[in-house]
Amino acid sequence: MTAMLSQITQTIDTLNKAVEAAPALPAQAAPHVMSVMDLLMKGGIIMIPIGLLSVIAIYVFIERYFTIRRYISTDVDFMDNIHDFILKEQIDAAITLCRRTPKPIARMIERGISRLGEPIKEVEESIEIVGKFEVYNMEKNVQILAVIAGIAPMFGFLGTIIGVIKIFYNISMTSDVSIGSVSAGLYTKMVSSASGLIVGICAYIAFHWLNIILNKAIHQLEWNAMNFIDLIKRPSK
Repeated sequence: MTAMLSQITQTIDTLNKAVEAAPALPAQAAPHVMSVMDLLMKGGIIMIPIGLLSVIAIYVFIERYFTIRRYISTDVDFMDNIHDFILKEQIDAAITLCRRTPKPIARMIERGISRLGEPIKEVEESIEIVGKFEVYNMEKNVQILAVIAGIAPMFGFLGTIIGVIKIFYNISMTSDVSIGSVSAGLYTKMVSSASGLIVGICAYIAFHWLNIILNKAIHQLEWNAMNFIDLIKRPSK
């Protein structure tokens, strides 16, 4: 038994010495983590116009969104006050209230009040003309988003063509078809295509979202204008 234990101890000592004498393995390099900016840089020069389109789309959407929201957030008491002023024949007070309210409906009602005494048809036409200009002002620059939604994917497709050209150029110069020789072209091809599609999709969504808000604003203007026409018709009954 003692001899067996001694043999086991000698074997363990031998293994420990062998492990200590073995050459150390080289440390494994940590995998390189590519940042988003590094990935975008791989897209090549075509990423410049795509980036500019994304900045323009973001600016147009934010500016139009808050402008339209400000226009349609009318004071709930505005039409009630106009109603009271018209019934009390306080025309000057009604005009003053309209001029102090920087909203499309106020400008439309002001034009209608200034035409009081004329045939109802002419009052309606004057309000409608002002309404068309107000709608045009709200829709200003919204079509830019539709244009960006159309051309951003085209720039991405152009980047794809540039990437394919780069791949064949590298192959022709090195006669090597390994992944290393074609990786630069593949990065340009895939990154530019994905970026163009993302910008185009976002611009498309933003364009239709603003149109939904615009339709709501136009409906609100028409509703208030109709109420005003009904109001000025009432005394003549």
